[in-house]
Amino acid sequence: MKGFTHFMSGVAVASFGPWAIEAAQNGNPIFFVLGGACGILPDTVDFKFYRFFYNHDVYVEPDPKAPDPQYVANEIARAIALAVDEKRYVNLKLSSVRLGADFWQQYSVKFDNEKLEVLVKFGAVVNTGQVPVEGTENRYPAVARAKIKAKVIQTYDAALKVDIFDGPTIGLKPLPNGNLDLEFLPWHREWSHSLTVGAFLGVLVGAVAFFASGWTAAWQCFVTIAACYGVHVVEDQLGHMGSNIFYPITKLRTPGLHWMHSGDGMPNFLTVWISCLLIFWNLYRFQPAMTYHFSFVHLMMVGLVIPGLAFAALRWLLTRGQNIKVAKGDDADDEWNESKAAG
Repeated sequence: MKGFTHFMSGVAVASFGPWAIEAAQNGNPIFFVLGGACGILPDTVDFKFYRFFYNHDVYVEPDPKAPDPQYVANEIARAIALAVDEKRYVNLKLSSVRLGADFWQQYSVKFDNEKLEVLVKFGAVVNTGQVPVEGTENRYPAVARAKIKAKVIQTYDAALKVDIFDGPTIGLKPLPNGNLDLEFLPWHREWSHSLTVGAFLGVLVGAVAFFASGWTAAWQCFVTIAACYGVHVVEDQLGHMGSNIFYPITKLRTPGLHWMHSGDGMPNFLTVWISCLLIFWNLYRFQPAMTYHFSFVHLMMVGLVIPGLAFAALRWLLTRGQNIKVAKGDDADDEWNESKAAG
């Protein structure tokens, strides 16, 4: 899911703590701040910090003064040969090509497993908004090819396209049948997306709270941080990529349920809306001597079910039941594009 969605989910989970409401009523929103921060923290760690310290075996760095697609193809083939010959996981970095303050050379990578080739095509020059510069689309019409030693299996839908800011990392994992499994952004949702890491962080902050304010503040901080960090991990399991749920007990990402993509509009909107309703409910139910009373079911009917049915009916009337398909990437591709757009 998107960053703001995770943030709102964290705040909603924090609002279930009576201590969070009580502290906020006394002018101290610390638990709500902790909830929102921990809700977004796993992605922040990955995209803002960890990826810059990740070790790569092969760097592909095209020369901006003389971009050569054949060089890129040859280096990718070399990384594949390294994984096959040494029978080990190889991390391949596809670096971006910056041509100026606001211009980037775009290029794409494709694997042809029938011919055992990697194909590299240099596309248009794009600005930082990823808009092609007119007249640059056919600057490099040739497609570079290089032979590869094994089939590269892509189990995701993300396009291998490099343009603005930082380029992606690709993990090449040898399979028992001799093929290579291609993992997009292997540094993402690794150790950071783990329930055990969330619990460990809660213990650390709880220890600080214990020495500062005593046992009560310690366990309240622990529960808030572990729960709000954990809801991010749980939400990511609804998608395709999954998370490394119990690191370091587990070493690999557990595949998600494939119910949605992280960039899908409707699941993100619904999650934010339901989070707002839950925050409202928790603020209401912990207030003393309220003059107007309603139940949780009443709130969900008025705030979610009835508007949802009205929206579905209106959508059906406008589309007449047509099946509208929207092009989608996979979870990693959606989050990668979002991080690039944010700079």
